[in-house]
Amino acid sequence: MKTLALAAAVFMLLPASVLAQSAPPATGGAAATLPNTFDAPSGAPAATRAPRTAAPAAPAVAGPAAPKDPAEIALSETALRTTIAALQNGAPNYAEMTPTVATRLRGQAPTITPVIVGFGALKSIEYVGQEDDAELFVVLFDKAATQWILGRNADGKIAALLFRPVAPT
Repeated sequence: MKTLALAAAVFMLLPASVLAQSAPPATGGAAATLPNTFDAPSGAPAATRAPRTAAPAAPAVAGPAAPKDPAEIALSETALRTTIAALQNGAPNYAEMTPTVATRLRGQAPTITPVIVGFGALKSIEYVGQEDDAELFVVLFDKAATQWILGRNADGKIAALLFRPVAPT
């Protein structure tokens, strides 16, 4: 009888340990969080920084990225400048975006428009590089320094649009 009770206790604990290691149900919440690099810049003590992991290996067939055409960069910068101005005026031009980006921006516009307006007047836009098919810009405003990623599709429509604060130096 003791053996049966012990076996039942072990089996009752087993599902709890399995559940602790399984993915959470899809309820719209995040499965995990990532460290915010803006809160702990690289000069911070090691105890406050997130541990670094090795970058994934690049595919063997991939060569160096081709330099971006200056005309394409200029088109992306113009699209970014126009988009920022439209957002600050509270009237984004959704026709210049892919349907996916336009839909997402419509849902987020009430939240991000006041943030972008709060940045103040646009002072400068500087191209700093590219990742995949998107361009990375540092955009300076009167009251904020930000990084923006803008990607355009083959039709010239904005297919990716992200911004974040510039990490303090």
